[in-house]
This record gives sequence, C-alpha cells and structure tokens, in this order.
Amino acid sequence: MANKQPKASSGFDKRGAGDQVVQVILYIIVAACALVCVLPFLYVFGASFATEREIIERPFFIIPHEFSFNAYVYIARDGAVFNGLKNSIIVTVVGTLINMFVSCTMAYPLSRPYLKGKNFVMNMVIVIMLFSGGMVPSYLLITQLLHLRNTFWALWLPGAMSAFNMIIIKNYFQGIPTELEEAATIDGSNDLMTFIRVILPLSGPVLASVSLFYAVGHWNAYFNAMMYINDQSMEVVQIVLRRIIFLTSSFNESGFDWGDAGSPPSKAVKMATTVVATVPILIVYPFIQKFFTAGVMVGSVKG
Repeated sequence: MANKQPKASSGFDKRGAGDQVVQVILYIIVAACALVCVLPFLYVFGASFATEREIIERPFFIIPHEFSFNAYVYIARDGAVFNGLKNSIIVTVVGTLINMFVSCTMAYPLSRPYLKGKNFVMNMVIVIMLFSGGMVPSYLLITQLLHLRNTFWALWLPGAMSAFNMIIIKNYFQGIPTELEEAATIDGSNDLMTFIRVILPLSGPVLASVSLFYAVGHWNAYFNAMMYINDQSMEVVQIVLRRIIFLTSSFNESGFDWGDAGSPPSKAVKMATTVVATVPILIVYPFIQKFFTAGVMVGSVKG
C-alpha cells in the first residue's frame, strides 16, 4: 500500500494569531460605533417617557425611574398631530411613487447602448446635480407661475427626480444582460412591455433601496412645506411638531400660568416629538433591509 503523502499546508487554511487579533479589534471598533449611534436614540426614547424633573436632574439614562405619558398626552391633545401624520403619509407614499416613476422611466432609456444622444442627456443630468436655480426663483416658479401654493404638488413636483438616485438605477439597469431584452424582442415585446415585464421584476433590490431614499426624504422634509403650505389642515407632521415645540418652549419661558395642570413638559415634549417623527419611517426599513445593500452597491459600481 502506497504511503499517503501529507498535504502541504496552505497559509490560507488557518488564520494566524495576528489576523485573529486584528479581527477582534475590528469587531470591537464596529460594536463601539454601533453603540455610539444607538445610545442617543435610546436616551431620547426613554426620556420621552420620563418626568420633566428627571430629565433635568439626570444627564443620561435609558430607563426612567418614573414613567410618565404627559409628553404624549400633551401632543395628542392637539388634533393637528394626527392630521399631520395623515398628510405626511400621503406626501411620502404618493411622492415616492412619482419619484420612482420619473426616475425609472428616465433611467431605462439612458441605460440602453443604442439610444442616440444619451451622453448629452447624461451631461445635462450631471449639471443639475451641481447647479440649481436658487430658492427665490424656485419660490416664484411654484407660487406665481404654476400656482401650486397650498397644494401637495408643491412638495412633489420640485423634487420629482433625484439625479443621484436616477444614476444608481441606470447603472443597475446596465448590469442586466442585454440578451434578455433581445429574447423579449424576438417574442414580439416592445420597449414598454420589456421594461415592465423583464427589467423591473429583475431590479427589486435597487428599486427597494432607492424607494427608501425617496421616502425618507419626503418624510423628513419640512422646508418646502413651510414655504408653500399655509393651510393648517394640509400641514405635514414635521411642521406640526415644530410648532408644538416652539409653543411649549415659549410658554414656559414666559412664565405663563397653567393653573392646576402645571406647565407643559417642554423637554419631554421635545423627546416625544422626535420619537413620533422618527419611528414611523424606521418601521419601513426592516421590510427592505435584505435588498438595501445589494441594490445600492451594485447600482453604484456598475456602468
């Protein structure tokens, strides 16, 4: 029986002690960075259920000694909060659909190699990433020329497409094999049907990722709403919460007599408004987390 020759050990079979130490250090650094990012939000969430006195006396805590719902009760007393949440949901959902429609329909033709003049169009897209008309011309355009004041269209149309997000989608479309499009054309499909039945179903990761970008932008945006929306029944939740914070702080600083109810918990209200404004959009993230990394990375490096 022939003697078996021992296999030569490869340097890649087993990591050395130095590599393991480096990996442990990297894990510690990543864990510390994650903790630094999470702790402030945990403090805000815990402080929103704390009493005003505890927030003043304790510089940092996660679990309050005494739970209090005064801040949320104070916010809920103003019915505008629920109306603002409804308006924000409408603005976010419809605005994201508009953004994705415009971005995808522009990204698909620009991703095809046979489109004539696509380089000129791409150069124009890059220009709008670097330059804009400015706030005053935009305000005059929306209010006087288009007459969109006190309409949600004033929040949707100015940002109907983000050039950066469109380029990410375009690069992802370019990574889809052209043979699939050719096969669909042989089967009698036109460009529109190929786009709907072939390209979009294969682009789930990038569509989910870019949709999240657009949705977060619409949810957190308040500057355009502050400029173009004067009707309180159409205010988004960010404007409503901003007004509540200002009113609470101004009443406390002026020494206004609130009688037996006492002054409103200004610091706790600030924490509670942060939670109300943040939690709804955070709920969306777990549902598209599995698409997020793949969509952004592939769409950003290909092409």
